[in-house]
Amino acid sequence: MPEANRSSGPGPVTADDVLYAVRLAAAALRSVGTAADWDADAGSLEWSCWETVEHLADDLFAYAAQLGPEKPQLDTEVPFVWRAERSGAPANVIFADRGAGPAGLVQVLDACGGLLAAMVRVTPATVRSHHGFGLSDAEGFAAMGVVETLVHMYDVAEGLGIGWEEPDAGLCDRVLVRLFPDAPAGTDRWPTLL
Repeated sequence: MPEANRSSGPGPVTADDVLYAVRLAAAALRSVGTAADWDADAGSLEWSCWETVEHLADDLFAYAAQLGPEKPQLDTEVPFVWRAERSGAPANVIFADRGAGPAGLVQVLDACGGLLAAMVRVTPATVRSHHGFGLSDAEGFAAMGVVETLVHMYDVAEGLGIGWEEPDAGLCDRVLVRLFPDAPAGTDRWPTLL
């Protein structure tokens, strides 16, 4: 199992945190047997488990892409073509080749997580880029990537009928402090994040 960044107390959300969350998700997905129904709904979502993992990979990719330009846009996203493969499915740039099977899907997720972690590592702290909820720095995109990973994996695990271990409380706390500063303190961090 991946090792958590177990710093005590709040601190920055880092590239290592992104990698920890993504590798935890990838390990859980690799544990799924070959008879799993990847077309089952992911928890309470209207997306399938496959579509939700693609969406998650796409989020990680998109966050990395926002940090990539020499002069990131402050008022719009990088103009990739986004499309949905069916009505009601998430609109993505990133899709996994179904012919590569679940192992290929997990590889796409792992690769996109690696891209975001790499961009978080090399982007100066002063750089800001557009996000639908406002401007963000690299740490903010890292925190969003961690939240997307942990929460969507909760949905996917429910849909696939697999276990999803409670993530590191320190990681959940750092993400809550960064993205949800008004979240209750003194509570169990994972249920609070959910």
